[in-house]
Amino acid sequence: MISGIFVPIVVGIAIVAFLIWFFWVTPGDFAHALEIAIAILVIACPCALGLATPTSIMAGSGRAAELGVLFKGGEHLETTHKIDTIILDKTGTVTKGKPELTDVLVETMNQEQLLRLVGSAEKSSEHPLAEAIVAGIEAKGVQLPAAQEFEAIPGYGIRAVVEGHEVLVGTRKLMMKHQISAEHVLETMSKLETAGKTAMLAAVDGQYAGMVAVADTIKETSPTAIARLKQMGIEVIMITGDNQRTAEAIAKQVGIDHVLAEVLPEGKADEVKKLQQQGKKVAMVGDGINDAPALAVADIGMAIGTGTDVAMEAADVTLMKGDLGSIPDAIYMSRKTMRNIRQNLFWALGYNSLGIPIAAIGLLAPWVAGAAMALSSVSVVLNALRLQRMKV
Repeated sequence: MISGIFVPIVVGIAIVAFLIWFFWVTPGDFAHALEIAIAILVIACPCALGLATPTSIMAGSGRAAELGVLFKGGEHLETTHKIDTIILDKTGTVTKGKPELTDVLVETMNQEQLLRLVGSAEKSSEHPLAEAIVAGIEAKGVQLPAAQEFEAIPGYGIRAVVEGHEVLVGTRKLMMKHQISAEHVLETMSKLETAGKTAMLAAVDGQYAGMVAVADTIKETSPTAIARLKQMGIEVIMITGDNQRTAEAIAKQVGIDHVLAEVLPEGKADEVKKLQQQGKKVAMVGDGINDAPALAVADIGMAIGTGTDVAMEAADVTLMKGDLGSIPDAIYMSRKTMRNIRQNLFWALGYNSLGIPIAAIGLLAPWVAGAAMALSSVSVVLNALRLQRMKV
């Protein structure tokens, strides 16, 4: 864009200088007037301007890749420096995404019966929490028959038929939806959630039967990365389908102040849009299939490299190390790259602003102008290459 404005102006200056020298300064001396015009065109050659941005983008992208951050294009590297709000998906992003079965509470049947029915129902689900429940139950040596029917209810839980029994596993809302009374265990459920565990109620044939709880481990790098983001002036928000108590317990452990809890998978993109409507530049970070719509609508979508292919396809940036530490690295490199671009443009424009008047008054021979032009281009490239040695 700058070159498109700059080139016509320079050509105009060269023509005016030629006419002034040919008609007034050295009347009739065509060769000298032409030499002045050529010197102006050479000294003002926009090579440095043309190199200012792409060389910085190339060097910045290369250094980011060394840090485990892959930008899909230069425009994403340029946009990332504008981010002022980051939304982090909880499971697999803030936490390791490998929850474990921690608690089993029974009411109307023995523990093995409950685990057999719950495990068989959850075995057909692809949710990480379901996988944790199944793994924990199988580790206890319980045999799990196949479910005859299965239905996943997003934001609520699951429904299945196992050995002729209707089994429901999920949230309070799921129990209320099927008019199953579980008020007497809600206090126990709240205690588990306050401890950062995800508690799920189980019902068999329309009667409350028990409760299972799972807990996910926080990634070691999460608290440090979130602290770095705050130091950079970025608002950090955690989004999850978990209930408010569990979400707040996890957020407190890593230093996140703002939580969006009980958000359905399809609601994540809506939350991103709400923040954008407030004038915020939003980055969404996730790793799962249900994060893909939010990754796509965010100003910058960042996918955890250890996540699903769908998430990485929808994202603008891939964090290959699989932890949150790469997020501040990505923003830092974007900011440094944009600063480097501005330095290059300032140098290139300053060089031309100084060189053109000198050439116009006849103090610069064309060969000197050519050498100076080459030096300007080399200076821009060398400045851009400093990004490859940038420490974070």
